[in-house]
Amino acid sequence: MDLRIGVIGTGAIGQEHIQRLNHKTQGAHVVAISDINKEKATLLAKEIGAKFYETGEALIADPEVDAVVVTSWDPTHEQYVLEAIKHNKYVFCEKPLATDSEGCRRIVDAEVANGKKLVQVGFMRRYDRGYMELKEVIENRQLGEPLLLHCAHRNPTVDKNYETPMAIINTAIHEIDALRWLLQEDYVSVQVILPKQTSYTHEKLHDPQMVILETESGIHIDLEVFVNCQFGYDIKCVVVCETGEISLEDPSYTRVKAKGKDYTTVSPDWQSRFMDAYDKEFQLWIHSIQADAITGPTAWDGYVASITMVACGVARESGERVAISLDSCPALYQA
Repeated sequence: MDLRIGVIGTGAIGQEHIQRLNHKTQGAHVVAISDINKEKATLLAKEIGAKFYETGEALIADPEVDAVVVTSWDPTHEQYVLEAIKHNKYVFCEKPLATDSEGCRRIVDAEVANGKKLVQVGFMRRYDRGYMELKEVIENRQLGEPLLLHCAHRNPTVDKNYETPMAIINTAIHEIDALRWLLQEDYVSVQVILPKQTSYTHEKLHDPQMVILETESGIHIDLEVFVNCQFGYDIKCVVVCETGEISLEDPSYTRVKAKGKDYTTVSPDWQSRFMDAYDKEFQLWIHSIQADAITGPTAWDGYVASITMVACGVARESGERVAISLDSCPALYQA
């Protein structure tokens, strides 16, 4: 029997996930939706044959809903995740898990008190083929110990609402989780450098930015965040090891030779670059619920990402290297 999924938040990413669950994955379908825009959400519910709920809490409480996907406005994430834990229901929450570290910690504490992992955070990089291949090489030590990582997260352009802190909060947060997962090490310090700016930015956005992270074993990571690069959505990760290096490539299935050039295309946006990763993420989430054992990014991962993100902000404002300090990881997340 298919899992009955409720989706809270039916904006762009919410609608993408509804289509993904109903048409791209097996073992689940959307039976319930809720959104602050009641008129549009009601029409969408009729279109897909789902039930509309006035509130996210009502959707979560309905025994006809087996599991919940939270894609609503960021400040509402914490309340809906906590409500799902209260009802002992599996919940997939797009990042951020909460808007601050204290909120993430409240979710962790609630889940620990409940005694079961119910929460998965939407860090989809872990499901990208390129990142998975990097991880395999690192874990097998095929090239010896990893020593350095050179990374970049580039967007072609952003609008005027995108401001300096968002380079970490909305953009680098994906690398913060993915690189920690690749290396299986926590971060111990961070420094943020603000280099010469592009002429394509605006007064409230320093672009690009450089984030320098150090892990527990001394691995150094430099991460360029450049959100007005103009030429495409470009994700880079080069792992330098003792006897070689392995790098992440932009997936491309065709190569063009014409007019004196030999080239492959660059992804235009995050949807096209990570579409397969999103599909795999949700399929495995469904399988983990059916097996009654969450295997994806946990509430603890969301908490660690938030602590690291805050330290990045402090480092950017101070210009100093900032220590990253974490609480002890609860036993629930060590299994």
